[in-house]
Amino acid sequence: MPPFDRDSIVAGPGQTRDQPRLSCSPTARRATSPPDIAVILTGDGLTWRSAQPCDAPERILYWFGWADNTAEEPSMPRNRPSAATPLTVGRCRLGLCCMFVGIADVRFRVTTASALNRLPSAAAWHRICTLAEHNAITLRRALEHCARLGIRAFRVLSNLLPLATHEQYQYHLGDLPASVREHLAAAGRFAQAQGIRLSFHPDQFVLLNSPRAQVVQAAILDLVVHTELADLLGADVITIHAGGVYGDKTQALRRLARVIERLPDQVRQRLALENDDHLYTVADLLPLCRSLQVPLVYDVHHHRCHPDELSLEQATELAYATWNREPLFHISSPRGGWRSRDPSQHADYIRPSDFPGCWLKLPLTVEVEAKAKEKAVLRLARHFSNMYQRSTSKPCTWLHEAPTMPRTVFIDVGNKPKGYDAWLHKKTMAPPDHRSPRR
Repeated sequence: MPPFDRDSIVAGPGQTRDQPRLSCSPTARRATSPPDIAVILTGDGLTWRSAQPCDAPERILYWFGWADNTAEEPSMPRNRPSAATPLTVGRCRLGLCCMFVGIADVRFRVTTASALNRLPSAAAWHRICTLAEHNAITLRRALEHCARLGIRAFRVLSNLLPLATHEQYQYHLGDLPASVREHLAAAGRFAQAQGIRLSFHPDQFVLLNSPRAQVVQAAILDLVVHTELADLLGADVITIHAGGVYGDKTQALRRLARVIERLPDQVRQRLALENDDHLYTVADLLPLCRSLQVPLVYDVHHHRCHPDELSLEQATELAYATWNREPLFHISSPRGGWRSRDPSQHADYIRPSDFPGCWLKLPLTVEVEAKAKEKAVLRLARHFSNMYQRSTSKPCTWLHEAPTMPRTVFIDVGNKPKGYDAWLHKKTMAPPDHRSPRR
């Protein structure tokens, strides 16, 4: 095992000495004999000396060789692959919802009607076009990060086109400058080339079963705008909730069915209904989904919060059967645990025990609804990958040949003060000496 000396303790960006980064220095490396080692990333991920923190947090195992030549210390890895092997849990591909929390260059921008009202009309429209173009470019950048991290499903932000359905500023995709549509089309082509499935999930104000005609018309307009974007991007799912109950669930479902039947074909081809955590269960929606041939997005967290007579396994089987393409399901965990006052609140990460075992053998897209976003996706994949590795001598299914690593490697050990459990010997896979490194 490589010795650690005073030079080996390096405080990385945003780190304190209470959260050390372990570095195998050139001096320590020359004194070692093992040909290579395995590294487990336990915190924010790899960083490089004089470089930004790596934006691929929580990647699990990187195998790298010991270099003899230590004269040069590159700041970034060479021959870095453009795309990682897809992250999966069993046969399920994992999806990211809308945004990143650990990648600074992926920031979508929005505005409000009150902010635009302070501008002249020409300036307000210019502002909308500028924001739309920025978001289109950012979407492509987000998809590039998804491809590099191995995330093969992405839920596109619903307000990608700011205020597109606002009664005062509403517009269609064709009203925007051609450059915006070109950037969006390029993002769609990239997603298709990388095998990244795209979807939309309009907000809770899309109420197709409202008794108010004005609300229903606004909801239809919202779905039409989403469909225009979906056509350009190649997204195949637009998920909505059933809406309100309005004192009579049966009548509300009948209104929903009548409105769905009148929707344009382009909208209906992508529309999917999701069970919610307060009003509509899986059992409530299944008859409507079957009769209208609308697929059901099964949210297992919502089902646990608002159960019906169906078991998790039964709901999975029945929801799966409503799809004529790869089904899309949702997973999340309660922030305060299942015994908390409000278990419907989403946690930062997914508890592995909350992932249904019956999903593992099904070809699904599972969107991870967690506050930690991409970190939650990667941590969930890490857990099941580690389980697989402990149960078999074969390597994890999604491990791939790592890029050539820099000669100084920093391992973020997070809140683990000893830090040595971030290193494992390749042959024994057992933790090395747990003595605290010298400071």
